[in-house]
Amino acid sequence: MAIDIAIIVAGAFMVASGIGAIASKSLVVSILLSGGVSLAASVVFLLMGAPDVAMTEAAIGSGLTTVVFLYALARSRQADDEDSNERLEAPASRSGGSK
Repeated sequence: MAIDIAIIVAGAFMVASGIGAIASKSLVVSILLSGGVSLAASVVFLLMGAPDVAMTEAAIGSGLTTVVFLYALARSRQADDEDSNERLEAPASRSGGSK
């Protein structure tokens, strides 16, 4: 009975985190909430008696995927900053003469 209640609570947390990830305006918050969904899924797998699946979900789904998404987001923001700096410097570095 207690396991069933824990599974229901974890499922409700998964639904709430999923809705929060979709509704959030911040990409970082969305990535962290999607990692929370995966972490809750690993708890559900553990409660259902599948520790191997729970460990895999926690390591890959919650851990690695979240880190890769955050790294990709950081790299894309860095590339955007570099592009904006090049656009700002490009008109000043051009010669004023026409062909």
